[in-house]
Parts: sequence; structure tokens; C-alpha cells
Amino acid sequence: MPGESRTAAGTARQHGDGEIPDSDLVLRASGVEVEFPLRDGSRHLAIDGVSLEVRRGEFVSIVGPSGCGKTTFLNAVDGLVPTRGGSIEVAMRDREEGGTRSRAMVFQDASLLPWRTVLRNVSYGLELHGVPKQECRERALELIELVGLKGSEDRYPRQLSGGMKQRVNLARALVVDPEILLLDEPFASLDAQTREYMQAELLSIWARAGKTAVLVTHQIDEAVYLSDRVVVFSKGPGRVKDTIEVGLDRPRKLAVKRSDVFRDHETRIWNLIQDEGEPDEGQ
Repeated sequence: MPGESRTAAGTARQHGDGEIPDSDLVLRASGVEVEFPLRDGSRHLAIDGVSLEVRRGEFVSIVGPSGCGKTTFLNAVDGLVPTRGGSIEVAMRDREEGGTRSRAMVFQDASLLPWRTVLRNVSYGLELHGVPKQECRERALELIELVGLKGSEDRYPRQLSGGMKQRVNLARALVVDPEILLLDEPFASLDAQTREYMQAELLSIWARAGKTAVLVTHQIDEAVYLSDRVVVFSKGPGRVKDTIEVGLDRPRKLAVKRSDVFRDHETRIWNLIQDEGEPDEGQ
């Protein structure tokens, strides 16, 4: 599998500001609008005209003020909420044509099935798609090893720490071999020390799995540390306010968070969000 030194940032530089070939894209969202009905019969516009392209192998994070539509956009990409306008293509097929296995979501709450072991939680998605039992087992064991849980196959969720549960959550998403991994604040419920450890682990897993990833987070340092690009949303209705090219070399160590370049990125993103009138968390 590709090593972490493989980065889509190089691809971005190669194409410059010109049009990106479809073969290099995994996600193209064009003018996406999402609205929700309110109790009084009116409609609430959550995101308005969001356009975003994500290259194959790229790691992109989305940040912004609370209520700006970050998670709504991710849910739209995953097909969990309908769009009012615009289009979403995953692996350069219409989101619906691509099928659910073209993308996989990792939520903040691992929501593991308590009556299933680690092995059977990871294999669950394959079982739902009718994959033969032996293939389910072999693929699940491969992903359990990838996320560093070899030897824990027969444990139940109640026997796992918070960090271990999120590793199972990641393995469960990756086992269906999605084109794109969608991550909705996966470490928000973890303590600070475990969260930093899991950030480093996620980078390693992402690189070894060779996947494209889009992360929604309230933590600015997390976004900068993990990403090739950070997309900043305006306050609701959410629009793309700015995009920051991170440009830090890979592989990355946690020590990079103490560098001047890293802190400059943090400050710039913080100021962009603060300009919206409601600072986000996590600088």
C-alpha cells in the first residue's frame, strides 16, 4: 500500500489553478444547496452554493463557525440528506449511481453493536452487501490489523477504550473499500491526549489504506495537522469562504504543531472564522 510520503498536494501543484482532470478527482460538489423545513412551515437554508473538488488521495478538512453547515455538507455527500440544488459526484459518478460503497462515514459516536465482537462489527457492512462469510472474515481481519487492533478480534465494545472503539469505527468504514472516507468529528468525544494520539494514527492508517478523506472538525490544529487543504465555511447558510493550502511535508509528526508555519496556518484560519462573528473551538 502507498506510504504516507504519497500526498495529493503534489498533484495539486502539478495542475496549478487549471481544470483538474476527472481521473484525478474523487469528489466534485457543484453549487450544492440544502434546506430543511421548520415547524412554522418556512424553510431554513443550511448551505448555499457550496462547490468543492477533492483529488484522489487527498486529505481535506472543513472548519467553520458552529451551525455553518459543515456536517450538513458531509451528510449530503453521503446521501443522508437531500439537496435542493447543485450536484454531487463521487468517483465522478452521480452520488446515487455510485452506490453506498463509493463512500463511508465515520461518526463522532462509534455506535458499535454491543452484542457483536470487534471482528463481527468490522465485517457487518460486508455482510449487509451479501459478501461470502469467509471473505468477510478475511477482509475484516486485514482491516483490524491495519488499524492496530490485531489480537482484539474477539473483544466486545464494552471491553474497549474510547480510542479503540474509534479504531473499530475506522476499520468498519474502510472494510467496504470506499472511494472516499468521510469523517464527522471522529475524535471529539476523546480526551486531549487520546485525541492527539488518534490523529497521528489516523494519518498512518489513511496513508497505508491509500484513501481520499474529507474531515469535518471544530479543532483548527487537527485540521491543519491532518490535511493537504483546509476549507473554511462562512456562518450559515454555509458557503466556502476560503481554502488554505497547508503545504507541510509528509510524513508528519505531532512536533510539527510547534512550528511557526503550523501556527501561522492556525492563526489565519482562526481569524477567518472569527471574522464571521462567532469563533469556533479548538485553536
